[in-house]
Amino acid sequence: MTTIANDPQDFALDMVDGFTSAYARYVRAVPDGGVLRHARPGDRATRLVLGGGSGHFPWTAGFVGHGMADAAVLGNVFASPSTEQIHRLVRALPDGAPVLFCYGNYAGDVLNFTMAQDRLKAEGIDCRSVQVTDDIASADSADAAIRRGIAGSVVVFKTTGAAATRGDGIDDVESIARRTNDRTRSIGVAFSGCTLPGAAEPLFRVDADAMAIGLGIHGEPGIRTVARMPAEALARTLVDALLAEAPGDGPARAAVLLNGLGATGQDELFVLWSGIARHLARAGVEVVLPEVGEYVTSLNMAGCSLSLTWLDDTLEELWAAPADTPALRRAPGDARPPAPGPRAAAPAVTSVREEAPAPALDPASDPDPAAAPAPDAPGAEVARRVLAAMLSAVSAAEEELGRLDAVAGDGDHGIGMTRGLRAALDATGRHAADPGSLLRAAGAAWSDKSGGTSGALWGVLLDAVGAHLAGDAAGPGRTARRLSGALDHGVARLQAVGHAAVGDKTMLDALVPFAETFRAQVQDGATLAAAWTAAARVATRAAERTAELRPRLGRARPLAERSLGSPDPGATSLALCLAAAGPVFAEAPCG
Repeated sequence: MTTIANDPQDFALDMVDGFTSAYARYVRAVPDGGVLRHARPGDRATRLVLGGGSGHFPWTAGFVGHGMADAAVLGNVFASPSTEQIHRLVRALPDGAPVLFCYGNYAGDVLNFTMAQDRLKAEGIDCRSVQVTDDIASADSADAAIRRGIAGSVVVFKTTGAAATRGDGIDDVESIARRTNDRTRSIGVAFSGCTLPGAAEPLFRVDADAMAIGLGIHGEPGIRTVARMPAEALARTLVDALLAEAPGDGPARAAVLLNGLGATGQDELFVLWSGIARHLARAGVEVVLPEVGEYVTSLNMAGCSLSLTWLDDTLEELWAAPADTPALRRAPGDARPPAPGPRAAAPAVTSVREEAPAPALDPASDPDPAAAPAPDAPGAEVARRVLAAMLSAVSAAEEELGRLDAVAGDGDHGIGMTRGLRAALDATGRHAADPGSLLRAAGAAWSDKSGGTSGALWGVLLDAVGAHLAGDAAGPGRTARRLSGALDHGVARLQAVGHAAVGDKTMLDALVPFAETFRAQVQDGATLAAAWTAAARVATRAAERTAELRPRLGRARPLAERSLGSPDPGATSLALCLAAAGPVFAEAPCG
């Protein structure tokens, strides 16, 4: 629901009032009409006026400014502006220059703009209209003229505004608008419906495991509902749908716009864009100045749309032309980057998923190579299997770890642990076979890929344990004692780096009892597997008891009272990892 409002009936008026206050350097308000660009009489031969309902910001008011539109007339939420509003706004323009209206192809907009256009023509003002029809889901290609206008309208606004800015007459500006519209295609998906101001329920619902394809921007449900899919599959679905309608007139260059609908985060859009860019490249489409963000929203709808405009030389120049508006800004010279010269022959990085070099180990803590033991293939394999078991346990508990973290944190602990463990396990295949070097490489990868406090602390722990193992040559039967000493070294490093102690409600509340119990068990003659299993049980109970503690460090400290009654997520995940390692040691030929 809409949570910030006065009287829902005044929502659109209040929104315009706030917009014109915030962006007074770009626009001024027309009472009960819309917004105007600060302009001088005669500075353009043609005026571009956009229009449509409210609830879609930044469309249309956000595109009023230098290089784009002269004005935007806004109706109520999801409602066409009235004929009177349109007429009043045009009469407020600084001169009687010809006017091109550009708006989405919706019945109410067509009716009201047509009536206003006829009235203005009768008053001596040359008025034309171009309706945007980019939504391929709203009609098949044989009936393209009746399609709706959605986010592809932004590209039409941009090229048309650039033509008006350079001084084109009404005939040429109208021609550019129609050519851009004819070469623009869009399709969208929704994950949830939007809720009108003052309403308690969304206009439509989508099941949690589904998504609606072919949504409209006025709260219309999709044309069909399908199962949710991963980002890569969604990217392919959207791209393939638009490529099916690509014009067949030569090399493909496209302006591409990935648009969020109001409640889908920018980070999610970038995840989706990564796949879209790959699929377009494979199809031989050259992407020109892509835009990723919110351009045509639908209040608080969760979803997105993809738009492609097939460019020719003229449209590309206009798409790249300078603009300065509240929602879209282009500096002079913003064009495709020049081809690299002969001295810039380094291979291009096309994806952060490309193989990165192994992280360098800290030379200050590297043991003397002469003192290091020979590669220990069996020990290294056990370490790999331990990391794999930990990953399996944490993955299964990822949602619960996130829930624990959300009590007084940001809820990402389970995700971070899974990501870090996966990176650590991947790193074990690229490094030395002795367990010490392997653990240090795993720690570096964990810290790098997981990030955050837990990633850094696990990186420190594995690096310290690995360094100790690498520097202490093993004799027969000394595996458990070596590991006990390495764990003590790891605890000391964590306490020094994190400035934490037992009782602060951190992972140390489980790790310290584990290390102490493991050391005592080994000194009493227990095997590695038996000592580890006994110590893991102690760590699990200690992690559970952190529910009684108040955090004294970290992000949870300001919400200490809320944290009472809930165990620490870091201690809980540590205990899970330690418990998962026990069966591996029981099966391994360790002393």
